[in-house]
Amino acid sequence: MQSRNEKRILGSKQILATMQNSKLIVLSQSLSQNMEEEIQKSAKKEKIPTLNFEGSSVALGRLCGLQFRVSAISLTSLSDTSIKSLLKETKDK
Repeated sequence: MQSRNEKRILGSKQILATMQNSKLIVLSQSLSQNMEEEIQKSAKKEKIPTLNFEGSSVALGRLCGLQFRVSAISLTSLSDTSIKSLLKETKDK
């Protein structure tokens, strides 16, 4: 179970299990197509935005300051303004 102070959830299965706590979900290109579709479907149902990271799970892990692969990450304590800004930046590219 996730603690109140946790600001992120790592891993596709954990994200699916705790989808209602998510503010934004970031998916790496290393995620299997089946799992990506399942997360996208659940996120759409819960009205949670998703972001496709244009890099591998290794690159996403490094971006998060972690020493291991991260195929998917759910951010749980991000402001609505930050989410809108991130989504706008990725659409502008």
